[in-house]
Parts: sequence; structure tokens; C-alpha cells
Amino acid sequence: MELPKIETMIEGILFASGEPVSLQRLADALDAEAGETEAVVKALSDRYRFERRGMRIVEMDGLFQMVSSPEHAEVIRKVLEERKPAPLSKAALEVLSIVAYHQPATRADIERIRGVDSSNTVQLLCDKELIEEAGRLDVLGRPMQFRTTPVFLRAFGLRDLGDLPDLEELEGQMSLPLRPVGLVADGDEGSDEAKPPEGLENAEEAEAPLPHGTSPPLEDAL
Repeated sequence: MELPKIETMIEGILFASGEPVSLQRLADALDAEAGETEAVVKALSDRYRFERRGMRIVEMDGLFQMVSSPEHAEVIRKVLEERKPAPLSKAALEVLSIVAYHQPATRADIERIRGVDSSNTVQLLCDKELIEEAGRLDVLGRPMQFRTTPVFLRAFGLRDLGDLPDLEELEGQMSLPLRPVGLVADGDEGSDEAKPPEGLENAEEAEAPLPHGTSPPLEDAL
């Protein structure tokens, strides 16, 4: 199959999908090898970026998606009559930071680190699809574990979790001690000790690209 035809087919699949598509699904649809398909997708992505197109192809943990260019997010929101998302509260940032670095994490893990009851914040982040359930821990009570999602990766511009800032370098800046502390009522301000890790603290300023055919992925989440 000729290269231009492969490229146009990939564009069509990603545009029509509106959701992340795995490399293997693309390869199967094209009846091509995964390595060949990946090379074409990445070359296409590089061309979009070099030519400063209004669209981008992004990779998130082995999934590919066509999105709008982040620099055009504000004008696209105006056309779609979408309001700018509200920033994450300090409590939500704390919980999201803990899950990102310690996943899969149970609610007890989160509350031990933060020192506050976090059930409402965990549920909020699940509702906004920034974190998700990741099975139950095989201990007494079988508590639910949580992990971050592709929406989280897209929101912070990460290709995968390996792009997170190095935890060891941030330990001195993050007050996330792994020790039991007294629990208090959960609130928007969170604990006085826990701080979001550098790189996640400015979530309210992050402009997530807009997937084709959907509203902004973090609408009402950040």
C-alpha cells in the first residue's frame, strides 16, 4: 500500500474515532505491521507539528488520538460556547498527586498521606475521569485501588507516567510523608502539610487539547 494512502487512512480513522485508538487496532485496520504503522503515525504527527496545523496527533501510553492544537484552545472554546474550566482545588490536586506517584493507591493510602478524609475528593476525580478504579487489594476488607487515566495524561501533556517529574528530586519539596496522621474533615483547602508535586501544581493553567467530536476533556474537571 502506498504511503500517502496509509497516511490518509490513519487521518480518517483518528478523526472519525474522536477517542484514543491503539496502535494494534490501527495496524489491523490497515492490514499492516505494527512497526510500520507506528512509523507512519509518528511521521504524520511530526509533520502536523512542524507545519503548525490546527490539529495534532498525540500519543498517550500507547494510544493515539487526533486533537486540536493547544494554542488554539481559547478560540475553539469561544466557537463552541464552552466556558473555561475552573481550576482544581488544593484538595483535588493533593489527591491527584498522590495517586499519580503511588498508584495503584487505596483511599486509606491517600488519607494516611494527606491526613484528611478524602472520600469526596476521590469520587470527584473519578467522576471527572482523572482517576479510575484499578481493582481491589487482596487484604482484609479488599479496599478499592485507584490509578490515573488517559484523561490525566492528556491534561498534563504527558506521553506516559514516565514523563512525571522525578519523585526523589521532589521529595524535599513535597510534604507527602508516608506516616499515619490524625484525620480531619475533608475540605477544599486540604491539609496544611500536603503539597502537590511540582509540575502538577499549576493545573488550572494547563490547556488540554480538544479531541475531535467532543467537548473539552477537562470541562468542569479542572
